[in-house]
Amino acid sequence: MTTIDVYDHGIPAENHFGYAQAIRSGDLIHVSGQLSFDESGAFHPEDDIAAQLEQTYVNLDKVLAHYGATRNQVVSQTLYVVELVAHAEVVARGNRAYFGAHRPVSTALGVTELTFPGQLIEVSCVVDTKLPA
Repeated sequence: MTTIDVYDHGIPAENHFGYAQAIRSGDLIHVSGQLSFDESGAFHPEDDIAAQLEQTYVNLDKVLAHYGATRNQVVSQTLYVVELVAHAEVVARGNRAYFGAHRPVSTALGVTELTFPGQLIEVSCVVDTKLPA
């Protein structure tokens, strides 16, 4: 029987909503929408898109590290952004800073709201562990 490798940050929202942060399926890692939770599971900073995106990518790095993967193996990402038009340049700048020369396929969706008050961005992705790290 195959063992399923599931990753959790250990924050209350995982149990409350009933989801895993990531799950490996063969060579692929499917990563749930990452948020700007801190180490204690608190969501912040409210209403600061640049800081939220930076912390969101810190959390994504934790998921990737669990699987021995890197951001260079992210093949696709979906960004959910409140007020996308107003935040597009900040999100683009943060995305370029995170990925550098690597260019995963991306979809950015403008949404009216996300789960937590003050939440402006959520990022999910798919990672291919067969790609060079």
